[in-house]
Amino acid sequence: MKLSGGGIILLLILAVVFKVNPLSLLEQTGGLEGGPVDGGAPLTEEQQRLADFASIILASTEDVWTSEFEKMGLQYEKPSMVLFTGSTRSGCGFASSQVGPFYCPADSNVYLDLSFFDEMSRRFRAPGDFAQAYVIAHEVGHHVQNLLGISSQVHRAQQRVGEVEGNQLSVRLELQADFLAGMWARHEQERFGSLEEGDIEEALRAANAIGDDTLQKQAQGHVVPDAFTHGTSEQRMRWFMKGFKGETFDPENTFNARDL
Repeated sequence: MKLSGGGIILLLILAVVFKVNPLSLLEQTGGLEGGPVDGGAPLTEEQQRLADFASIILASTEDVWTSEFEKMGLQYEKPSMVLFTGSTRSGCGFASSQVGPFYCPADSNVYLDLSFFDEMSRRFRAPGDFAQAYVIAHEVGHHVQNLLGISSQVHRAQQRVGEVEGNQLSVRLELQADFLAGMWARHEQERFGSLEEGDIEEALRAANAIGDDTLQKQAQGHVVPDAFTHGTSEQRMRWFMKGFKGETFDPENTFNARDL
């Protein structure tokens, strides 16, 4: 993926001219919260690279969703990103690295476990910078859902139904976040032409690797559909592509769809 476009280019030019880390510039714009890594641990060279990249992707999502919300007559409230390794505390409680990247609606923060990207490459065999961008865009998709009131509606509905039905609602919420990640990728390409050959394949490889059925087969050798909370590999890839190919966003899209 070519890191280009709007404010991102400006930040990178400033970083070169003044010989500073682009991450520090992004921190000053409010893109990151709490310093380079939660807890103040020093960054390794690879973690620094990942932190820089994550910050630039976050800035790109802000450009895209600010524009999209304006089209809806709404104002986009930018999330902050908290980088962590090992464990962190959020508005949603304590989380270990086993949780991986997540979005907390209570504090509107995207929490990014830097070690997860290494795990994506080694364990899930889904390397590549655009695979990482997909993960970040998916979590930002949850922020979009939170701002539009979709998340709260789903959580209220989950309180009224049993576990299986609640899991099904969770799947629809997650697949919509994949759709929104695809929308971001499409707009990023339309506005800045920043995608390179192989980028979408990297995103699809990542979506395939973290599907419920794939993860369950790896962990227990069989699949339990009633326990799905994020969707199958095929569903995650397909809904990402729906967003990328330009299907119109409807807050009810995954929730009204008979065939996910």
